[in-house]
Amino acid sequence: MTVRPEILVVDDEPRIRRFLHTNLELAGFATIEAEDGLAALRLFEQHALQLVVLDIGLPGGMDGFQVLERIRQISDTPVIMLTARTAEDDKVRAFELGADDYLTKPFGSRELSARVKAVMRRSSRRGDEPASMIRVGELQIDLAARQVSIGERPVKLSRTEFNLLVELARYPNRVLTHSQLLAQVWGSEYRDDVEILRATIWRLRQRIEPDARAPQYILSEPGVGYSLAGD
Repeated sequence: MTVRPEILVVDDEPRIRRFLHTNLELAGFATIEAEDGLAALRLFEQHALQLVVLDIGLPGGMDGFQVLERIRQISDTPVIMLTARTAEDDKVRAFELGADDYLTKPFGSRELSARVKAVMRRSSRRGDEPASMIRVGELQIDLAARQVSIGERPVKLSRTEFNLLVELARYPNRVLTHSQLLAQVWGSEYRDDVEILRATIWRLRQRIEPDARAPQYILSEPGVGYSLAGD
């Protein structure tokens, strides 16, 4: 019997949970549901999940941002945020905390399915890199083990952060455009979503740069893209 990927759906509105459950099941996924943050974290610890679909506005004193932050402390499981809010600050904050994607309500079944499958494709992209090590100064990227370190210090990255760093490392000292990076790391449907790229670059710099305000590894070409400084 084929085991379907399991997705945790977190939303306090029963009709939204029903919509998500129905459409994710039709798309070939199994779902479990939670209506608040504490229940979501309990289920997250109890199940081997492939994805979390997480609403920002949750009852019980713990919103979706806080749940995401707790998840990122222990796991790089992909997370798609849901919200009825349209403020750009909420979207940027979600990406800065480690969200993999973001859906604004209302959304349709086709968009939901496309976003979920795109995130799942990115998260499963492992083990296909050559067994080699990339070194730039103190920065070391072990492609086979999917591990990053600065000197002797290991650096924990999400799958998306690692894939973005590797894409830059493939072409040291070469500026890759925003659209090139978005298409290669997130998929062609994200080619114009520069916000998600900037937020992920910001997180990467926080993790690998001695001073994120004066980066020495990931360099910006304003209005164009980014490059990884090579030796």
